[in-house]
Amino acid sequence: MDRRTFLTTSAIVPIASALPRWAFAQSFEPQPGHWRTFELVTRVEILKPAGGARAWVPIPLVESGWQKPLANQWTGNGRTMEQITDKKYGASLLYAEWADGEKAPWVEVVSRFQTQDRLQDWSRKGATPPESAATLALWTQPTDLMPTDGIVKKTADEIVQGKTTDVDKVRALYDWVVTNSYREPKVRGCGVGDIRVMLETGNLGGKCADLNALFVGMARSVGIPARDVYGIRVAKSAFGYKALGVGTSDVSKAQHCRAEVYLKDYGWVAMDPADVLKVMREETPEWIKSTSNSLIVPVNAKLFGGWEGNWVGYNVAPDVALPNSRGAKIAFLMYPQGESSEGRFDSLDPDSFKYKITAREVTGA
Repeated sequence: MDRRTFLTTSAIVPIASALPRWAFAQSFEPQPGHWRTFELVTRVEILKPAGGARAWVPIPLVESGWQKPLANQWTGNGRTMEQITDKKYGASLLYAEWADGEKAPWVEVVSRFQTQDRLQDWSRKGATPPESAATLALWTQPTDLMPTDGIVKKTADEIVQGKTTDVDKVRALYDWVVTNSYREPKVRGCGVGDIRVMLETGNLGGKCADLNALFVGMARSVGIPARDVYGIRVAKSAFGYKALGVGTSDVSKAQHCRAEVYLKDYGWVAMDPADVLKVMREETPEWIKSTSNSLIVPVNAKLFGGWEGNWVGYNVAPDVALPNSRGAKIAFLMYPQGESSEGRFDSLDPDSFKYKITAREVTGA
């Protein structure tokens, strides 16, 4: 190397190394075909078991081409501990109930499962067996917080106007959510998903249960079967996005819901506009507001039809009535739930309610 070349190269290196990681283009390429095994441990302790106590712990029972449940076991000091599965939507949970005199109620659920990345091959049509008419009808119905009439349908109709295929309609709805809504970090937990209020007030900020519900509800309103998939992140992203993974074994606050739509030529297809918005808001110190940003382009493209397998789905159930509960239905089952004679505990406060969820990848399984 001659002296002039060396000096030129040397001058470049400090400048490049001083740039933040997010200043460079990044890839996001989920690739199906590699199954990973994880173990999820959820431990619940009731700190104030006044008049007896009950708890409900979600179990990852979703079985599909992208997830395989392996085993669920539990221990504890409850007088009742049993697995219960919802008949309508198939949500599975561990129900625990303690005697009135039990001073330190606890239960621990250990779940093992396998996951893999999802990525839709848009060149392959008709590769998936069709769903029954009854199943598809279920996923176009309104829920308590996801109406399919009024302002929801009016907004969706305007968005898909002129679109003739279900793929084009879904693409328009996905793009509209990414363009017009935003992640609001101040929202507690994952949000509640009250999409009518979001549209009526024009406040389109929220988290995954709000943003993906908006997408799902509008899809249903124009006749496209769609559903939220409620789950939790269990590992960091293999592609370097800190917003798309969890960097610690303690995943107590790593809940995340995703979405699926049913397309007649492709079957159930993965979607996650909420995670696009999370990367835009939280991946860098500055709020990225353009989908043409080099960090956003690959995520925006691949989360339309895919997602990374560092996450497990618990269930697809809205409007969950907890068995033997004294309280009201909950919008979805993504957090451990508990109650005593004094009422329902705050499921978004794992330190007060007291629960801890840990995850680890199992190698050589």
